[in-house]
Amino acid sequence: MNALTNADEISEIAFGFMGSKALFAALEHGVFTSLAGGASDAASVAKASDLDTDRAETLLTALAGLGLVVPQGQGQFVNSPAAEAFLVKGAKYDFGDYLRLQVGRQMYGLLDQIDDALTGALPEEATASYAEWFADPDEARLYSESQHSGSLGPARQLIKRLDLSQATRLLDVGGGTGAFAITLCEANPGLSATIVDFPTVAALGRSYVQKAGLSDRISYIEGNALETDWPGGQDVILMSYLFSGVPGVTHDGLIRAAMERLNPGGLLLIHDFVVHADRTGPKLAALWQLQHTAFTPRARSLDEGWLVSALDRGGFEDVTVSEMIPEMTMLAEARKPA
Repeated sequence: MNALTNADEISEIAFGFMGSKALFAALEHGVFTSLAGGASDAASVAKASDLDTDRAETLLTALAGLGLVVPQGQGQFVNSPAAEAFLVKGAKYDFGDYLRLQVGRQMYGLLDQIDDALTGALPEEATASYAEWFADPDEARLYSESQHSGSLGPARQLIKRLDLSQATRLLDVGGGTGAFAITLCEANPGLSATIVDFPTVAALGRSYVQKAGLSDRISYIEGNALETDWPGGQDVILMSYLFSGVPGVTHDGLIRAAMERLNPGGLLLIHDFVVHADRTGPKLAALWQLQHTAFTPRARSLDEGWLVSALDRGGFEDVTVSEMIPEMTMLAEARKPA
């Protein structure tokens, strides 16, 4: 964390929403995909989308200012290396739909609630929890389908970090459409998984599981993870993005429930937006925590020091917390005593 020293740095924060909207607009109109593989001018980009040439040039110029595209002279633009790798539709590591759909269409608007959420005065019509939000099948679909693509990257990281070759039962609490469960089961043929999530999410998740050919090894328990009984006898329990989306007072109970349902020597994994114990960042983790406060007003700003202490108090051993998504998420690993 670097302390700000001048007005320009404050302006960069204040006007940051403009850059976000430029990115979301470019994704909505397929700009990065139309630039894939080579240079194009505004007229070509406009032809590939529903923009006119002047508007396409204005958007491309804004994207160039952000470093997302690079001017090539003669009115030509190319994708930056990052845009080419991560924002082109169908690219190996494309997570554009996650940004376009979940962050752009849903999360961005929910930040309008932040002032009321911080004072505890959300109006009745406001979204006040994931349970309320996902009661709407359309909202659940938009969020879940975009989150699936957003979770595949961390899931791939997880299989590189962990040896689960001896594990046979995984419980994924709040596991969404199964990005983690599918990835882990594909990498470990002896592993079967149970996912706990809302009915609207489970209905979508089963289609992802079926497409992956894993319906015989991955099943769903429908319900709110805070209210639904979980099965015991687990070798691994995963909670990804669960702690940030529930009231802080429920965290100790979630840790206790995991201890009760793990086999001796079993592994608990908590993946979430976590800041350093001294609260110096990371910046993106802190901002995501603030975002969640907008619709989970009693969410806790989770720091690694508290998380280690809570797992220790809960009876876990060999507790570690390490970076997962750079500058954004951390992964806590803890073992139930054998």
